[in-house]
Amino acid sequence: MKLLSFILFILMMSCTGKFSAVFPRYCEFPANKNLSAKELSLDTALFRYPFRITIKDSFALIMDLHNANNYFHLFHYPKMNHIVSFGHRGDSPEDMLSAETFEFQSLDSIWALDANKMQITRWKITNQNYLVSKEESINLDMRMIRALDFDRINSDFIIPDYLGENRFNRTDCTGNLLRSEGKIPSEQFIALNSSSALAQAWRSFIDYNPDNGVLAIVTQLGEVLEVYNMIDMTHKVIYGPNGEPDFEISDGNGIPTGIMGFSDVEVTDRYIYAVFNGRSFLEIAKQVRKGAQGQDGGKYIYVFSLMGEPVCCYTLDRFVHGIDVNEEKGIITAVDVNSDEPIVQFKI
Repeated sequence: MKLLSFILFILMMSCTGKFSAVFPRYCEFPANKNLSAKELSLDTALFRYPFRITIKDSFALIMDLHNANNYFHLFHYPKMNHIVSFGHRGDSPEDMLSAETFEFQSLDSIWALDANKMQITRWKITNQNYLVSKEESINLDMRMIRALDFDRINSDFIIPDYLGENRFNRTDCTGNLLRSEGKIPSEQFIALNSSSALAQAWRSFIDYNPDNGVLAIVTQLGEVLEVYNMIDMTHKVIYGPNGEPDFEISDGNGIPTGIMGFSDVEVTDRYIYAVFNGRSFLEIAKQVRKGAQGQDGGKYIYVFSLMGEPVCCYTLDRFVHGIDVNEEKGIITAVDVNSDEPIVQFKI
């Protein structure tokens, strides 16, 4: 037993380079596979920066982060014929100022977050003639300052906290703040005075699966995964080899100095899938100066168990941002902002 404990201690040190680790680490994945993309041809060229994709039955919904006209685009799947675009970009009362993410539950339940308006909107699309109507707009409680991601738990919304005082907020269906929960699981900056800088550095993406009650949180910087089981109320924090987000404070803001981390996460019935970048800001800056093209996004998809244990690392032949996972068919559909054919699929 003493020998086993010593070996585990050495492994922990090899991952962290520190003696003061609070949370468990993973060093590597037990399985590693290379995946090659198959491009899906579109019948129209309308994307500027496709960032998120979700597929439901015979429909695919794609969010374009920098589109000049509309943020959301519905396609027939798998033929990828364009049906309708909506979520007009503009500054009128009916327009969207920004689009951060969305939840595509059905054609009559498409939820989207506008961070600049602090508003979540639900759209309905009529299946027969594909007319789009805005069913409701929910103004979020301004005590949360800013909402950059969201998900639905029953009729409530869960939103990562941007003040640094908690990990996430729960609101009711009208956007009123019910409670704030959790703490940012930082090992280095527990005593940091600037909570807002810490929250900026720990900006995260989330996904919740109502069928198993698992909420996954991944950091945009660094390499940290959190798994909340909202049924038995357990919480697990797992650090990767790159550790927590590294940053410096300037005028109260967190300035990243480490690596780009995760860019999307999806909780399925069996696993947690997360797109990972892993490149340092210094490396990215060098690539930009050299005019390197085709490297916007992450080229790894990490697979974890629902308890957060590493299962498999998929190395892709291109860089992607958002993903949609179909475990039954063994297909991951992704968006590649670097390609003229931005919708790609990987067979797993």
